[in-house]
Amino acid sequence: MSFTESAHDMRDELVRLRHSLHTTPEVGLTLPRTQEKVLQALDGLPLEITTGKTLSSVTAVLRGGAGAAGQAPSVLLRGDMDALPVAERNDLPYISRIDGQMHACGHDLHTTMLAGAAHLLSARREELAGDVIFMFQPGEEGHEGARHMIGEGVLDAAGARPVAAYGMHVISAMLPPGLFASRPGPVMAAADVFAVRVKGRGGHGSSPHRALDPIQAGCEMVSALQTMVTRTFDVFDPVVVTVGQFHAGTVDNVIPEEAYFEATVRTFSPGNRKLVKRRLVEVVEGIAAAHGLGVEASFGMGYPVTVNDPGEADFAGRTADELFGPGRYFVSPQPAMGSEDFSYVLEQVPGAFVFLGACPPDLDPATAPYNHSPEARFDDSVLPDGAALYASLAMSRLAS
Repeated sequence: MSFTESAHDMRDELVRLRHSLHTTPEVGLTLPRTQEKVLQALDGLPLEITTGKTLSSVTAVLRGGAGAAGQAPSVLLRGDMDALPVAERNDLPYISRIDGQMHACGHDLHTTMLAGAAHLLSARREELAGDVIFMFQPGEEGHEGARHMIGEGVLDAAGARPVAAYGMHVISAMLPPGLFASRPGPVMAAADVFAVRVKGRGGHGSSPHRALDPIQAGCEMVSALQTMVTRTFDVFDPVVVTVGQFHAGTVDNVIPEEAYFEATVRTFSPGNRKLVKRRLVEVVEGIAAAHGLGVEASFGMGYPVTVNDPGEADFAGRTADELFGPGRYFVSPQPAMGSEDFSYVLEQVPGAFVFLGACPPDLDPATAPYNHSPEARFDDSVLPDGAALYASLAMSRLAS
């Protein structure tokens, strides 16, 4: 049978695993319940399994029928496992049972599809022209789980650095269910954090001239940052700066000593990432100086740009077309402004990151709640196809 036929025969098992994971989400790098469920799902397969030392990761290596262990080529497949600190608002029989935690980004589907791929490839182990590394990763949501797993040796788990690496991400809106999408080059943005503390002199709200107002200057900074972006950076190499929090003051008639704000900074090129860091600091320092205030500005480097190898992105598209027929793979005209720590893998191994539409059929992809929403829903029907694509990417890439 083909991978698609075998995966659809596994549909009920995949759905059960996904629902089990969804009911007990875990956040961060320590996911003991999730790790246990993954190990149970892999039980009995001919895999070399190791678990993380500093995080609840699972690395499983499937040795193919050709070549000696450690000498055959290998391909890495990655699925992230962690949830978000979001309280679910859905009417589902398998809703999260953990207060304030939810698989709002679909990582329960990624884990399930990767486990399904392990079953599919294990059943055809003798046909594999090399080894497959299954990377079950915690801590994608801001905890740099991929970087931690790389530090613990996931890229060398088969004995040799993989020739290619593939990751997949479901989205609950924008794409119709079952449609795959990706692109060559940058596919997701770098995400950094710009933090600013404006230092003034407190006073009475009725006499602002006797104080140094950090709120007014802070608000001016927020507006000036937006103008700086539009007047400094090419729209075809986009930069996005969004202030997500602003804190100052305690009551209406007191000018506070300080104001504090933070912004997320999204870029797609190393040059802009470096330049925006310098320009952000220059803007806030200039405004502070103009008002006679002090300022402390810091720039925290987050996830790098997720960059698809052009050849591997093209290979992923051809594989999807061969597996499902034409029309199921879409070349995205532009990258997404979200960020991904699979970027750390793609910095060291050529590969591709692919999106999969998972909007339920009763919702309109144009208006459905998007990933990270407490109302986000994902359609189980995409599970077999995701597992089949994972498996086919590994099998075909090793054969090539």
